Amino acid sequence: MLLRHLLRNFIGVVQKMNKINVVAENPESTVVAEYQGMKTKQTEYQSEADLEKAFIKQLQNQAYDYLPIHSEKDLIDNLRHQLEKLNDYHFTDKEWDRFFKQEIANPNCGIKEKTKIIQEDYKKVLYYEKPVDNSPFRNILLIDKDNIHNNTLQVINQYETDDGTRTNRYDATVLVNGLPLVHIELKRRGVDIKDAFNQINRYQNDSFWAGSGLYEFVQIFVISNGTYTKYYSNTTRQSHISENSGASSKKGKKTSNSFEFTSWWADRKNKPIIDLIDFAKTFFAKHTILNILTKYCVFTSDEMLMVMRPYQIVATESIINKINISSNYKQYGTVDGGGYIWHTTGSGKTLSSFKTAQLAQNMAIIDKVLFVVDRKDLDYQTMKEYDKFEKGAANSNTSTAVLKKQLENSNARIIITTIQKLTCFIKQNKEHPVYNQHIVIIFDECHRSQFGEMHQTITKAFKKYHLFGFTGTPIFAENAYTGCKSDLKTTAQLFGEQLHTYTIVDAIADKNVLPFRIDYISTMKEQENIKDSKVWDINREKALAAPERISRIVSYILEHFNQKTMRNDRSYSYNILTNVADIAKAKNRKDIDEIKQKVRLTGFNSIFAVSSIPFAKLYYEEFRKQMAENPLQKLKIATIFSFGMNGDDNSDDGVFDENPEDTSRLDKSDRDFLESAIDDYNKMFDTSYDTSSDKFQNYYKDVSMRMKNREIDLLIVVNMFLTGFDATTLNTLWVDKNLRMQGLLQAFSRTNRILNAVKAFGNIVCFRNLEEATNKSLALFGDKEAGGIVLLKTFAEYYNGYTDDKGKYVKGYKELIDEIKENYPAGELIISEKEKRSFVKLYGAILRLKNILSSFDEFAGKEILSERDVQDYHSQYLRIYDELRPQGKEKDNVNDDLVFEIELIKQVEINNDYILMLIKKYHEGHMEDKEIKVSILKSVDASIELRSKKDLIENFIDSLTPSSNVDEDWKKYVNEQKITELNKIIEEENLNKEETYKYVNNAFKNGYVQENGIQINKVLPPLPIIDPQKRRQKKRETVIQKIIAFFNRFRDISTGGV
Repeated sequence: MLLRHLLRNFIGVVQKMNKINVVAENPESTVVAEYQGMKTKQTEYQSEADLEKAFIKQLQNQAYDYLPIHSEKDLIDNLRHQLEKLNDYHFTDKEWDRFFKQEIANPNCGIKEKTKIIQEDYKKVLYYEKPVDNSPFRNILLIDKDNIHNNTLQVINQYETDDGTRTNRYDATVLVNGLPLVHIELKRRGVDIKDAFNQINRYQNDSFWAGSGLYEFVQIFVISNGTYTKYYSNTTRQSHISENSGASSKKGKKTSNSFEFTSWWADRKNKPIIDLIDFAKTFFAKHTILNILTKYCVFTSDEMLMVMRPYQIVATESIINKINISSNYKQYGTVDGGGYIWHTTGSGKTLSSFKTAQLAQNMAIIDKVLFVVDRKDLDYQTMKEYDKFEKGAANSNTSTAVLKKQLENSNARIIITTIQKLTCFIKQNKEHPVYNQHIVIIFDECHRSQFGEMHQTITKAFKKYHLFGFTGTPIFAENAYTGCKSDLKTTAQLFGEQLHTYTIVDAIADKNVLPFRIDYISTMKEQENIKDSKVWDINREKALAAPERISRIVSYILEHFNQKTMRNDRSYSYNILTNVADIAKAKNRKDIDEIKQKVRLTGFNSIFAVSSIPFAKLYYEEFRKQMAENPLQKLKIATIFSFGMNGDDNSDDGVFDENPEDTSRLDKSDRDFLESAIDDYNKMFDTSYDTSSDKFQNYYKDVSMRMKNREIDLLIVVNMFLTGFDATTLNTLWVDKNLRMQGLLQAFSRTNRILNAVKAFGNIVCFRNLEEATNKSLALFGDKEAGGIVLLKTFAEYYNGYTDDKGKYVKGYKELIDEIKENYPAGELIISEKEKRSFVKLYGAILRLKNILSSFDEFAGKEILSERDVQDYHSQYLRIYDELRPQGKEKDNVNDDLVFEIELIKQVEINNDYILMLIKKYHEGHMEDKEIKVSILKSVDASIELRSKKDLIENFIDSLTPSSNVDEDWKKYVNEQKITELNKIIEEENLNKEETYKYVNNAFKNGYVQENGIQINKVLPPLPIIDPQKRRQKKRETVIQKIIAFFNRFRDISTGGV
């Protein structure tokens, strides 16, 4: 057995089969240990057709069967044959017809329902035509998840459908047991990979739903231009379409809404495997793609399919392998039986830990899995995330008594608890049967509280345990806490060997988190950093707390707040929680449903980290004072703190643990001040919190949720919220605090979660000299060259141009502006297709640079282009965008190599309120100032949202009379037009008027158009059930597209329904 283990788990043989340059691979691993691409590459021109042939040939070399299937009939016939083969059963024609129509091609099932079938409901019931062995039915597997090699893999290409709104021909598709589960869209080398992403979006609109809708079973999409290859889940694509069309799922927060959420494949060392053929050899290795489809996809409770990234899969498999090996060697109960995963903050550790817990609980040798967090708020947060991954999979507890019952319940296989409750249980139960059970204990954020007495209490009580930790910032000798026992200082000493690493450098290079842009704002002439961390310089602290300095910093923040948080830019769609206070006060949060509403937000929000409670008090009062003096600078500001050591030099990393549950140790002055600040908060949000134990816990939860809602503009903290808090709307951290090592990186990382294309980086504004501390932290948790990847370049480099690491010159903003002004003067029409393409690429580059430069203070006054120039260029850009988008069957797809930066156009969007303000101004001038009317129409032309409303706005202006009331008449006019246009759709499509009005009113109420379900079927006119021409499907798609266009036209300019 020992020899077999060594051979199986530590193989390091160089394989050269089919030119696959795998340096090392565990035959059971989904991700190769190390991969080296082909050293010799072809040099001749390769067309898209040649690229497709090479890809299919590679899959054939890997034992995929190639099928010349190009029609739906052949696809269905093959599906029947493959399911018969998988299940060792031959359908009768009647059985197959009923089974196919009810279980596979059910017209009431869309993408999400079919995803659920593959991920959860893949065992279907077949009712025999005649009973067999006295049974009326049997199970039919669509996919075998217990033995993945029983599944058959096939590849087809150039599959054509003409049943949709356009005729489409798909590049390549991988069939699993005859079902299309992976689709590959290719573009020739040199074409932007984003266009393959956009092509798939067009397929969704045009034809994936057509015919029997088999292509709605696709779980994973792969996009490639030969040079670069990425993958993503079907709901990433679906969310992108929904976001752009105004349709979105009601449940949950939609984040995977754009190209930013596509992923690279990589080897165990996090080296991306980007070439298409290299990608095919690894990602499409049979055991890899089948493992991903059957084990490493998670269909969440809010109907999002998450496909795990390679580093998450490696982490999960490393822990499972460690459990198996250490169990065989009886190393449980020791540090050798565990290990830790170093995955940077924001890279998705919760999903990795969930999948690990899920797989571990299913191991025959394991009795329970304990997931241990170090704060009560993270207990609920983790439970909420686990519940999202799989409803009811885990058990949380509100008390030690509940924890005890769960530990004694054999059905409670995964338990989430705090380290405090687990320690309390052990102290109350010196002897307990659970201590002798085979337990997996997973610690979240294992660099924090676990370095103390509680950790030893747990490991002494349990006898047969495996201890694993997840952390974004491990403790090494260089950053070890000085207050710990000498043998329990580092993460490795506590948890064992490092099982896998994915650093912030890896994450930013992969674009899984954002880089940082740091401003160092000098506020004192003397050097601010303390060389000796044990010296508490009272005179220096007094200088830092000087009223003049505090006042200058507050003035700077108020003056630059909108710029740093991008509050003057275009709004974006976001799902907010509407019943925050109810959830915060609920004793059992499982008993109350979260109510979410889709709203439009502008810009982001921020946290201000200060060095101590006295500083928090000074800053809070100064903000109130300056905002009272200047109401135009009014922000929603809150503060929160509890007892902790006040000086940031009294902790090793600048972040000391504060207890969010207890304010009893605050002195009277600090507690009275906090009580007053909470009272301000209560008035602001109509709540009723105070500093008593229960109500302060609820205040903490309320603040957390409102920060995620972007309801609070700026939150002043001492230590709270600087670790373990995630909010995608947070983009700026103001710092007047001596952060170091893990504390610095953890705090900075609050700002770098991906949200959309507008949020391109995390803003850090330092009022102390943290440059040396930043460099040390990045060197420890990235590498010595990390600064070049983790931090943005300087203003001068972006503005004037620079040479990148590969020696390539990158043009700066000024040079690009000079180029566009010379070649494409504002306001002049661009005629030729070649020039249109060049303009789109050039202006797209300017938009991307301007998005970054806008956060630099130095950019003010150096934009070069006037506001009128920007309007003209926007109008030109959007005109070409509308012109080159395919509109129908007869239109060629001429923009294959163009990528439009529409999200960045939106961020400088003119909104409806601004247009109404100009109309009022025009009306007040007795409609004589024609320049205002020209400005209105130019603003509308430059707006991606208002262009579809141009005729409404122009006709309304022409209808104005001297006696008009602009606000009231506009509302009346819009409502009349809304009814007229909806009735026109009803008449044109012969729809049920009553049901259409209900359907549309629900859309305006919910904030999105529901594309699936029975409600849309009630809207449609009667059509025959037997429908070989697919007229009902075509009618349904046409009606949905018309209603979505109608909804988008009126949703931002009217209130209520029709």
